[in-house]
Amino acid sequence: MRVLVLCTGNSCRSQMAEGWLRHFGPGLDVHSGGVEAHGLNPRAVAAMAEAGVDISAHRSKTVEELPPIAWDVVVTVCDNARERCPYLPGRFTRLHAPFPDPAQATGSEAEIAAQFRAVCGTIRAWAEGFAREQGAS
Repeated sequence: MRVLVLCTGNSCRSQMAEGWLRHFGPGLDVHSGGVEAHGLNPRAVAAMAEAGVDISAHRSKTVEELPPIAWDVVVTVCDNARERCPYLPGRFTRLHAPFPDPAQATGSEAEIAAQFRAVCGTIRAWAEGFAREQGAS
């Protein structure tokens, strides 16, 4: 099963979702992309590393930079990506799993890191359930 995780900037939520889906669904072919490319957020990398998943080699990219794959499932992880989703050819299941944007967190560094960890945990739970439902775990 080929899965595309789509977000606005492909910097946080879609990167974490890609990492968790690869972790829990080794039988899934998972990619992430954005409507734009904002660069990989180092706080997302840190939150995932704390949770035991290394996404440090990931790269922020737009959907147009992805290989021409016939997707089976396209998951939008923010409302903006759902509304601005570019045309993707083929027939696929479209899912929407809106997660809070930890990049918008404010406060002390500890408070911001806590927001990233919380969103990371929420995405982890979603990805584990998705992989289990697909029989990919």
